[in-house]
Amino acid sequence: MTTAAKRTEDKGLMERPPTREEIDSAAHAATAIAIAMELDGGLKISGEHGEAVKIAPAVGNLIIELLGHVSNGNMVTLVPVGTMLTTQEAADMLNISRPYLTKLLLRGDIKFEQVGSHRRVRIDELMRYRADKARKQESALADLARLGQEFDNE
Repeated sequence: MTTAAKRTEDKGLMERPPTREEIDSAAHAATAIAIAMELDGGLKISGEHGEAVKIAPAVGNLIIELLGHVSNGNMVTLVPVGTMLTTQEAADMLNISRPYLTKLLLRGDIKFEQVGSHRRVRIDELMRYRADKARKQESALADLARLGQEFDNE
């Protein structure tokens, strides 16, 4: 392996998309873990000294979900719920510009905390905003579909 390839691999999947080999590996691992969990009601692995360690179903499902994202070729970042994001990080997660995010913050659409002269956004507030926005979009699409049906019936 070349030095450049090794440096790219060392960055991990938070900073680069997975390789074809990693995608295939993640897909096979997700399937194997799902089958093992179905058979055993959880995931059992060997611990440090060979003793059996049971991974709770909720944790196993989280692992499968993570592997699913990798097997779809996505870069992955794990963010703990209480994490505070910079405005740039929050804007990147919503795929919007930082100035537009700042407008949303100042308008009160997303709660934030002022830390000195900087604004910080809790990840759970950002996810709440994103879920609310998705719900509103789904509702608007349903209304459009209903109006289309009404129009067709006239």
